[in-house]
Amino acid sequence: MSFTSDIKNELARLTPERKCCMLAQIAGFMRICGSIGLAGRGKFKIVMSTDNPAIARHFKTLIKSYFNVDAGLEVGEGSGINKKKNYFITIMPEDRSEEILRETGILMIREGMNFISDGIYREIIKKKCCKKAYLRGLFIGSGVITDPERNYHFEITTSSEILAQDIVRLLNSFKDINAKIIKRRKEFVVYIKNSEEISDILAMMEAHNQLFIFEDMRIRKEIKNRANRINNCDQANIDKTVKASERHIANIKKIEERVGLDKLPEKLRVVAKARIDYPEASLVELGQLLDPPLKKSGINKRLAKLEEFANRC
Repeated sequence: MSFTSDIKNELARLTPERKCCMLAQIAGFMRICGSIGLAGRGKFKIVMSTDNPAIARHFKTLIKSYFNVDAGLEVGEGSGINKKKNYFITIMPEDRSEEILRETGILMIREGMNFISDGIYREIIKKKCCKKAYLRGLFIGSGVITDPERNYHFEITTSSEILAQDIVRLLNSFKDINAKIIKRRKEFVVYIKNSEEISDILAMMEAHNQLFIFEDMRIRKEIKNRANRINNCDQANIDKTVKASERHIANIKKIEERVGLDKLPEKLRVVAKARIDYPEASLVELGQLLDPPLKKSGINKRLAKLEEFANRC
């Protein structure tokens, strides 16, 4: 089972305590997963679809709790390689489908004519708790969070640009969240790639179990990455030390071949001999081998003078 499925299954076990949050969660799911059809005589029917039976049962129960409507639940055979079954929640005209569409902010009226709105009905998400509930409904319907072992990515997909813009506004109304939109073929994808922001969203949706798993994986990845950076830094320092030592030894051997080390001042001769004897030593270690010891800056200056001397040979 995927990380996204685990999150959705956890959210499907949560029932909002407040009526306003029930409505917001139903509205979010209905907006992203619902379709409206004609049922004759100008009446509407609502059909919401999902491939997850736990989600289907969850929203059937929520609809019953809030609207006191026993929505229909049908199972359809899946298609494609996996052939996953589809579950359809249906609300017919006799179950007050039109009133439900109006209360969820999907069916509106303008100049005496009905029309289907594209965005989020603002009255439903006035309260912060209702914003979180609406977000849960959207995510359960069309959300994805990739496995944190692979990378950090959150998205909600919709065919409506207006709805995508409203989802961005909804997400960005929370502190430190910076959602963006990208068009993918004929769909609009609201996405976030920052791990801390995704962690905050899991907390907002109250997916606490999966939040702990996400955070555990995030911490382990950060520790591993930090260890890799330290190892890389150590290796880079070793490489730098080896290259510097090779250059120093080449300078000393050039002096020895052309004029002899005896021509060097005693201070430079001592450093040259130490460098030849201890080619793998760092400048700090090389300075400590001398009597009296020298600091790194002192060793560096003498090696620079040896290089000048070698260039003059």
